[in-house]
Amino acid sequence: MHLITRKALGWPSSAAPLQATAKGVKVHYLGEPVSTKVAKDHSLCISLWKSVRASHLANVLEGYSDIAYNYGACVHGYVLEGRGIGKRTGANGNQPLNKAHYAVCALIGSTGLTEPTDELLSAIRDAIEELQGHGAGKEIKGHKDGYATACPGADLYAWVQKGAPRPGASAPTGTYTVRSGDTLSGIGRALHVDWEDIAKANSLKSPYVIHPGQKLKLPGSAPAPAKPKFEPFPGASFFMTGSKPALGKSSPIFTAMGQRLCDKGFRRYYSVGPGPKLGQADVDAYEAFQRACGFSGADAKWPPGSTTWNKLQVPNV
Repeated sequence: MHLITRKALGWPSSAAPLQATAKGVKVHYLGEPVSTKVAKDHSLCISLWKSVRASHLANVLEGYSDIAYNYGACVHGYVLEGRGIGKRTGANGNQPLNKAHYAVCALIGSTGLTEPTDELLSAIRDAIEELQGHGAGKEIKGHKDGYATACPGADLYAWVQKGAPRPGASAPTGTYTVRSGDTLSGIGRALHVDWEDIAKANSLKSPYVIHPGQKLKLPGSAPAPAKPKFEPFPGASFFMTGSKPALGKSSPIFTAMGQRLCDKGFRRYYSVGPGPKLGQADVDAYEAFQRACGFSGADAKWPPGSTTWNKLQVPNV
């Protein structure tokens, strides 16, 4: 888990009420416009998370003791500490709902940056498992479960309903023996598989009656072929010295990046082949690549952003 702590954020210990256990975790999103620039610059995620806390503390009507969420998660794969472990959330709508579940908020919105990336889903999953290791039960729900809201949005809620599976995880295979009190939806959530796929694998039709002791076939398939391993986005600051490109900085990442830029058709920017020291040719080639990806103006300028970096698919070094 890539955790950014309260201390790193410059925050004091949370003043939120103590709560050692909960039924589980509810997933949220910001439910407001979030700039697509956040996808290119992880530092904007930090600023956004800090602004959420500031707005909560300024809300006199609600009387928040701290940022409402236990954790946040960003599209770059980082978990941001909010109230943290052992603290009651303030995000689920009212005190009974807050006591029932902790809360994790995805830093995406209702417009602008709306699409959950695999990195974001993995970070949410990291935060959930961290809370489950410190008092949270197995329930994983959306904010809208039990409270009238569109949160966490259609895409995230569909993922939650599938059991919030970690991206890339294969579906389970074999059989499951039904226990007293089981339902298909509950089995699906526990096994991180769509209950309708279980029904289809067992030729079950509405009203989908199952019985204790019944053995259900699980719809898992053979594991997917291993995906190529690519260098994760190291953050915009990796490419900068202050406000300028980190020209002369040495890293094998720059060699691999330059080679991929050449592969993508931007070799013309290099008088010699790419090397480990960041040069102006790397900067010019990458800016051309970002323009080719549809970015323009300041958005196409150095440094790289996570969206174009993931498209470039720089091999692990």
